Amino acid sequence: MTPGFSGSPAGRGELPRVIVAGAGFGGLAAARELARAPVQVTVIDRHNYHLFQPLLYQVATAALSPADIAEPIRVVLRRQQNATVLLDEILGIDTGARRVELRFGAAREYDYLVLATGSQYTYFGHNDWPRLAPGLKSIDDATLIRRRMLLAFEEAETISDPVIRQRLLTFVLVGAGPTGVEMAGALAELAHSTLSRDFRHINPGTAHILLVEAGPRVLSGFPERLAAFARHSLARMGVEVVLDTPIEAIDQNGVVARGRRIEAANVIWCAGVEASPVAQWLGLPAGKGGRVRVAPDLSVPGHPELFVIGDAALVAGPRGEPLPGLAPVAKQQGRYVGALIARRALGEPAPQPFRYRDEGALATIGRHSAIADLGWIRLTGFAAWVLWGVVHIFFLIGFRNRMAVFLNWIWAWLTYGRGARLITGETTPLAVATHPPRLAMPAKDERRRGAVDVPAAGP
Repeated sequence: MTPGFSGSPAGRGELPRVIVAGAGFGGLAAARELARAPVQVTVIDRHNYHLFQPLLYQVATAALSPADIAEPIRVVLRRQQNATVLLDEILGIDTGARRVELRFGAAREYDYLVLATGSQYTYFGHNDWPRLAPGLKSIDDATLIRRRMLLAFEEAETISDPVIRQRLLTFVLVGAGPTGVEMAGALAELAHSTLSRDFRHINPGTAHILLVEAGPRVLSGFPERLAAFARHSLARMGVEVVLDTPIEAIDQNGVVARGRRIEAANVIWCAGVEASPVAQWLGLPAGKGGRVRVAPDLSVPGHPELFVIGDAALVAGPRGEPLPGLAPVAKQQGRYVGALIARRALGEPAPQPFRYRDEGALATIGRHSAIADLGWIRLTGFAAWVLWGVVHIFFLIGFRNRMAVFLNWIWAWLTYGRGARLITGETTPLAVATHPPRLAMPAKDERRRGAVDVPAAGP
């Protein structure tokens, strides 16, 4: 056990209380690791489902429905007798009293607290941009983007003005990390293949898809050869890749990118992310991306009962660089913290400091094309695409979800069809009756000072 620290509620004769904030990959891994430990586990999340975020872009591009990539948290943990699930949201933490303040329910005390609250998109101080350029972090985001994209084609079918029609059929994706690349490829396939037979007055294949990146190349987290393959694959699919081009302004009719005005009805944000406000809750200085710097056992320095994992934790990798905000990182950290708490509850020695095992990285570009960096081998094309599909189906939670995704992919591969092309919710028009007003471009020196440096690596 940690010197000077006891995980047992002294004098109460109760099991240690473990609160896990967030039911993403890290939080769920921690909770499940504690299934046989003598503790009481409470999982708190503002959603009632666990979301498989790596496939969220396929919901946004109508390839999958939300239910295919999400599973209710209560279903996942219903056989874990020591686990309770609360639909709530943490507003603050009193580390002295070991208590979390909730939005709806009464405050909850803890003996161990695991913060796995993930990350959110950052718009670099431009508070009006989220409304104009939605990101892709939740099911609500994905269905909003899907609605706007499908509406663009529907409205273009009814409008004869070629200028407005072209704006409706222009899509700008900001940030060429894995999310941006995968979104661009899926959108190109949707426009050029799936929708090409369904309209009478427009040719969806003429849709203009731009992937705009402030850095010098796409997929900066991948080796140069794989990134170059991805860029060439996107170009073959009709995606215009624009590098070394920061976004300077966004309005309802398009963007300004390095002085270039691009009229577009749909702007999608796939750029930088920042951690949830964990540092603010704990009163600690935030590191890069708003992350909290943690000890080798993933605890907050000075608080051996408090752990931060996943996107909110700043952890050095084997070569000293910060570990990326990826699902494998969060899952390994969750399992480690769960095992550590279980050992403490049993009075056993703590495990060795956390060490990340790099399991490689994958990204799909479109039909039959992907890249895979497994360290010992690097794959491109069809072989990488098959590997990507197998890995993603394997890591989905729930047999029903695995079968649904597999069958959807087989059907889409055979027919180019997409079965989730429903326009739901409010259908606010994207076009206007006259030519949209042009956004005034900032002066040259103002552009230089105010440009947004979009990171090369997306979420």
